[in-house]
Order: sequence, then structure tokens, then C-alpha cells
Amino acid sequence: MKKLVPHLRIENCKEEIEYYQRVFGGEIKNTQLADGIEMFKGHEGKYIHAELHINENCILYMADVFGDQTIQGTDILLGPDLDAEEEIEKVYNELAKDGEVKMELQDTFWGAKHAIVKDRNGISWELNYTKPS
Repeated sequence: MKKLVPHLRIENCKEEIEYYQRVFGGEIKNTQLADGIEMFKGHEGKYIHAELHINENCILYMADVFGDQTIQGTDILLGPDLDAEEEIEKVYNELAKDGEVKMELQDTFWGAKHAIVKDRNGISWELNYTKPS
């Protein structure tokens, strides 16, 4: 396996991908609206695909929810391994602002700063920054 690319099905995808861009940075690319596609008739204005390219190795794929019920974030933790202490603090604070802190940002026995935050969409993020030895 080369890499794992998370696919998030989420209500109000356009608004929420912009939220994640504010949290993690990066560029929104390859957006495709349902408009004009017969199988998505009645879902005009919704994204059938969008990508947030945080960097060349980290990409989130996202799409709107189309009629299915979703259960928010109960069985997934997404675990970005962050590059700097400033980055983990920024991401933690942004997610916590409208979310729910499950584990406070703290130093760990394995030499990292670590936290778990459930964001405003019910998605749980297990944040980690490994400190230099």
C-alpha cells in the first residue's frame, strides 16, 4: 500500500472543506458539483468530489452526503503526524474551538505532544507531534 487517503462524506461539504483548509492549510482542488449530472438530480449545489491537498503526502477526499444517514465519528480516528509544535497547537486550538476535547494537548511518555479532539462534524482527530530527540 502506497498511502491511505481518507474519504469523508459530510453534510455541507463546500463549507466544511473550507473549514478544514483553515485548520490544516493547503489547497482545495478537483471539486465537482452534482449540477447537470443525471444520477445526482435533486442534489444541485452539492459536491460529489472535492480534495484538500494539505501537502504532497496528505490529501483529504470529501463529498456531500446524498440521502444516507451517517453516524458521526464514532468509529474513526484520523491521526495526522504534525511537523512542529506550533502546528499541533494551531490545529488543536482550531478544532477545539467548535469541537470537543477528548484528551487535552499534553506531553507524552513517548516523547510527543498529543491530543484527541472531536471536531464540529463529529470526526475525531488524534493529533501527534513527535519532539526531536
